[in-house]
Amino acid sequence: MKRIAILGSTGSIGRQCLSVVDSLPGQFELIGLAAGSNVSLAAEQALRYSPRVVAVQTEAGARELRDKICAAKRPLPEILFGTEGIERVATHPDVETLVSAAVGVVGLPATYKAIECGKQIALANKEVLVAAGEVVMAAVRRHGVSLLPVDSEHNAIHQCLRAGADREVKRLVLTASGGPFRKTPVSKLRHVTPEQALAHPNWKMGQRITIDSATLMNKGFEVIEACWLFGVSVDNVQVVIHPQSTIHSMVEFVDGSILAQLGPTDMRMPIQYALTYPERVSSNGCALDWPSLRKLDFEEVPVRKFPCLGLAKDALRMGGPLPCALNAADEVAVAAFLEGKLPFLGIAAAIERVLERMPRSAMHRIEDVLAADLEARRLAREETARRKE
Repeated sequence: MKRIAILGSTGSIGRQCLSVVDSLPGQFELIGLAAGSNVSLAAEQALRYSPRVVAVQTEAGARELRDKICAAKRPLPEILFGTEGIERVATHPDVETLVSAAVGVVGLPATYKAIECGKQIALANKEVLVAAGEVVMAAVRRHGVSLLPVDSEHNAIHQCLRAGADREVKRLVLTASGGPFRKTPVSKLRHVTPEQALAHPNWKMGQRITIDSATLMNKGFEVIEACWLFGVSVDNVQVVIHPQSTIHSMVEFVDGSILAQLGPTDMRMPIQYALTYPERVSSNGCALDWPSLRKLDFEEVPVRKFPCLGLAKDALRMGGPLPCALNAADEVAVAAFLEGKLPFLGIAAAIERVLERMPRSAMHRIEDVLAADLEARRLAREETARRKE
C-alpha cells in the first residue's frame, strides 16, 4: 500500500486525486491532507479518509475543523494550520509520495522540503517549476527523488518518452486547445469580458488557469515546466493548437517518428498514472469515446494574438528571477482583469513591463525565489494600476 499526502486536497486536482484513491481500494493509505479555506470539505475528507495529520489555512479554520470532527465523535488527527501545517503534511515521516496540488506559491516551500526529505513528488502545481525550476530541480538531483508530472501535457510526454532514449528525442510538442478565442480576431480582443474569457470550450478549471488558457500563458508555463522536467532547451519545445484536446502531447524522435498520447479530457487518468507509476493498473472508468472522435485538427499558434507564450519563452531564456516574475505578474494581472480593473489585452502588456523592470538576481535558495515573487507582485500592482484605463 502506497502512503500518500495531498497538498490542496479541497481543490479540483485534490478532489480528483481522492476519486482515484477511491477507485483503487487497498492501494493507497492517506497519511495527510492540506486544505485552504474550505474547512467544511476538509472536515468531510478527514472523516472519510482518517488521515494522521490535517492542515488548513488559518488558526480559526483549525478550531472549526477540530469542532466538526469532535462533533462526529471520531478520533482527532493532528490538526495544524498555516505554513507550519502544510509543511508538516508534506514532510510527515510516513509519507512516501506527495501530491503537490496547492494553488500558487503557497505550496512551493512545503514541496521543496518534501524533496529534501526524500519524498517522491506527483506534481500538479505549476508554480513549483515555473517560479523555482532551477532551485527545485537541483534539489531533485541532489536527493535522488522522482518528480512525476500530473499535468495532462507533461504526463503525456512522460509516457511517450518511455519509448526512447534521451539522445533519440528531437523535440517535444505540447498541444493547446486554443481556448475561447481561437477564432476571435485580434481586433475584437480589446473588449473581451471576464465571462467570455472564462468560457473554456473543453475544460472545467479554476478561474486563473482558465484565463491563462485564454491568453495561452498556461502553455508558456508548460513550456518552462517541460524544459525543467525533461532537460530540453526552449527551442526544442513546440506548441500547436489542437482544439479537440484529445492528443495531450507528442514527442518527435530523430528518425521522424512521432508518438502521441491520446485520452479523454479527464484529469483522473494522469493522476492515476502518476500515483501508480511505474506500474499501470486497470482503468478507473476513464475511456476515450472513439465513435465521437471524427477528426484531429492542428493549427499554428498566432503569435500576435497570444503574446504571453512568447513572454514565457523569453523569461526562461533570460533566466534568473524572470520566470518567477512572469508567474507572479500573471497572477496579479489576471486577478485585476477578473475584477474589471484591467482590460484583457492589458494582461500581457503589464507582464511584459514587469519583466523589463525586474531586478536581476541569483536564484540559489527558496528564499531567493520568494523574495523575487514579492518584488514582482509589487511591480505588477503598479503596472495594473497604471493600465486600468
